[in-house]
Amino acid sequence: MTLLYRDRETIKIQVEGKLLVYDILHVFPFTSETKRMGIIVRDSDSGEIFFLQKGADAMMAKIVQQNDWLEEECSNMAREGLRTLVVGRKRLSSEQYQTFDEAYNRARVSIQDRNALMQSTIERILERDLELLAVTGVEDKLQDDVRPTLEKLRNAGIRIWMLTGDKVETATNIAISTRLFSRDKRILQYQKLTEDDCPNVIATIKRTRNCCLVIDGPSLHIIMTMMPAEFMEVSLQLEAVVCCRCTPTQKADVARMIQEYSKKRVCCIGDGGNDVSMIQAADVGIGIVGKEGRQASLAADFSIFQFSHVMRLLIWHGRNSYKRTAKIALFVVHRGVVIASMQAVFSAIFYFSPIALFQGLIAVGYTTVYTMAPVFSLVLDKDVSDEVAMTYVELYRDLTKGRELTFKTFFKCMMVSVYQGGAIMMLAIILFEKDFIHIVSITFTALILNELLMIALEITTWHYVMGVAEIASFLIYVASVRLLKEYFDSRFTTSLTFFWKVALITLVSFLPLYLISLIKHMLAPTSATKLSG
Repeated sequence: MTLLYRDRETIKIQVEGKLLVYDILHVFPFTSETKRMGIIVRDSDSGEIFFLQKGADAMMAKIVQQNDWLEEECSNMAREGLRTLVVGRKRLSSEQYQTFDEAYNRARVSIQDRNALMQSTIERILERDLELLAVTGVEDKLQDDVRPTLEKLRNAGIRIWMLTGDKVETATNIAISTRLFSRDKRILQYQKLTEDDCPNVIATIKRTRNCCLVIDGPSLHIIMTMMPAEFMEVSLQLEAVVCCRCTPTQKADVARMIQEYSKKRVCCIGDGGNDVSMIQAADVGIGIVGKEGRQASLAADFSIFQFSHVMRLLIWHGRNSYKRTAKIALFVVHRGVVIASMQAVFSAIFYFSPIALFQGLIAVGYTTVYTMAPVFSLVLDKDVSDEVAMTYVELYRDLTKGRELTFKTFFKCMMVSVYQGGAIMMLAIILFEKDFIHIVSITFTALILNELLMIALEITTWHYVMGVAEIASFLIYVASVRLLKEYFDSRFTTSLTFFWKVALITLVSFLPLYLISLIKHMLAPTSATKLSG
């Protein structure tokens, strides 16, 4: 059998050398709610009219004529990891078709509940006692490196839930073959639950340790309606959960429930149109460009071509992004609090007179010209190489504790900033001689040097851009000292007195922090430090 031609009106098929031509009368596209699709065609030679339909076995079993082998064959195929489809046919007389056509057209022009009326018409007239033609089993091959990717993600401390529209048997087979379920784990499988079963299910999951859960869509809906908090409490403790026969809306609901009850960030990964709502409900959505089109990738925050690329996206780029963002955020806070502390000390010493310590161009240049490039060059910093990060995925587990950007790190940053700002200002006042412009020259120079040194102290792996940013910022500042004569006394800034005072103040503000960092690095190195040598 060969499909020769197809457009909106005609289908041409060649069967054993014979050409068959069919006129297309109606097409009923697939939807995630109905889980089936159909078509009405008329044989151009004989005039016979057929209604052909294919869909999920759970739906088609209610539509086709009674038989004793459909469920068994579908289950056998599902256990082999095949995705099943049931195909049925119904001959329509001209009178039957005419009746349906008139009712369907009335539903199609209805103003209220149009889609529901159209579907009701199809179910009432067409979807009854279809002749069972065939059951197909399609092998949906997994992409490369799915198994090692899942194992590494689990080792990185990431809990994995699998939400699928497949049958329970198919989903279980895939979960075992990809090692989503460990072979030594007990698998709890629940189907066709009732409201009375929910308490027993929760109790069983609580009693059974080191297990994995498989639950079908209707059962999941019931238990999440009756006992959502109790179900999420026990299921979030499991190594892996597989939800089968899920609708797109149900997938999104599960993602929201995990967010609500776990208080954790949720990342959803999908490759088809059925996954769009789930991806959009997640904190981070990842779409895979595949056979099912680009709907998922277009709706997602990130787009990849293979599931295995999730590893590099999360373990390498995700880890670097978090650490770099945290470091830059703390430095921006540090940069602002240091100068604010200096102004506070200056105002307190001079009886809170309304005089700004730094004014005009140097005040603006502090956060733009002199320190912006070095601070933002930290986006290139990395504490380990990509090979180390991808091999020792346990490093990612440290991020789940949120230690890079917490109240503790913020408080530490504030204390360091207040100390350095106070030290610079107090020493400048102690060494003060006669001219206010000299205080400005000494304190601002020490401030710029302190910031550049603090940035250098935080860099783990130097990149040439970082070096250029540090040197260029310092040279720009040196040029500014020579050019901005209204803020700097050129005779004083070239004197020995200026240099030793700036050196002493910078040393007092920076050296203690450097020594603390050095001792911490030697006595309590981080896992990344140990692995990077």
